[in-house]
Amino acid sequence: MNRLFAAIVLVVGASGLTDYGALAPVYASVPLPTIAQAGVQTVAPVLKKITPAIISIAIKGQSADGAKKRDIRSTGSGVVFDANQGFIITNNHVIDRADEITVTLADGRNLPAKRVGGDADTDIAVIKVDPDKLTAISMGDSDQLEVGDFVLAIGNPLQLGQTVTSGIVSGLRRSNVGIERYEDFIQTDAAIYPGNSGGALVNLRGELVGINTAFVGASNSNPGVGFAIPINMARSVADQILEFGEVRRGSLGITIDDSTPSVLRELKLPVSTAVGAVIVKVDGGSAGARAGLKSGDVVTELGKTAIRDSADLRNRMALLRVGEVAELSVMRDGKPVAIRATIAADQRTNEPRAKSK
Repeated sequence: MNRLFAAIVLVVGASGLTDYGALAPVYASVPLPTIAQAGVQTVAPVLKKITPAIISIAIKGQSADGAKKRDIRSTGSGVVFDANQGFIITNNHVIDRADEITVTLADGRNLPAKRVGGDADTDIAVIKVDPDKLTAISMGDSDQLEVGDFVLAIGNPLQLGQTVTSGIVSGLRRSNVGIERYEDFIQTDAAIYPGNSGGALVNLRGELVGINTAFVGASNSNPGVGFAIPINMARSVADQILEFGEVRRGSLGITIDDSTPSVLRELKLPVSTAVGAVIVKVDGGSAGARAGLKSGDVVTELGKTAIRDSADLRNRMALLRVGEVAELSVMRDGKPVAIRATIAADQRTNEPRAKSK
């Protein structure tokens, strides 16, 4: 992952400033789709409405460097989602080493902020400022996104100030990027620069559909690939942070894998078994065992929504709280079986576990 750069500017003293001038050819080469082709001549009215909700975040902190500690200054972006309470959503990696957080609003005001909580596994965090004349963004529904939809990425890159780029949704449900533990990324060709982490990915209605988090593979001839966390996932995590100060994931006590031909043969299941996530192990005495799940069951639906693969099931189970009931549809011996399993607390790990390859 040495070619992965989280979209956040790190400044460690004057001598640690990154020379972003060397990256100028990358940014100059970013293609910006002509939105006029979609019948829209300008997005200025949309931006005037939503850009006040996109803010800049600056942190001061320290990091361990052997026996010494080094001062850290870094910047990122955030989005006001509750103006009445002063809540801002951002990436966890933007603030995870912060001793001091300062927010700069679009109108130039600087406000001190405090950390409400964060989740490293999804890279979502919430901070809070005094709710004084704030503007919140409207929430969209990331489940309704389609490949080809026009989107705008808004953030505060390179300490230049608020910047808007445009593009399309290039892919959905990207789960093998290797950035976070739980991945269900929106892929976009809207340029995401260093410092954009925690900023907004919006549709042409001005609705927040994702939180920009990283880009991969940038070079002098290739602007790289941008990724954003779907807002439905981000908001679910943020809601738990607001309630508990953290995410309280539970467990079914199951180990899962993709329903590939080799896995199916190993479990002596028909290769024609439906697509889904195969349960390869059920821990004794676990919530899954109590609900009647068995090794060899193929989970095809969760909450009446189809399961694509093991990563899809892991991501969706990770958003369920302890005590919630997971309604699963499984294929067992070629027949559909309905399972209701209550998510149990598990201090050892966040389940379900994917089988190591």
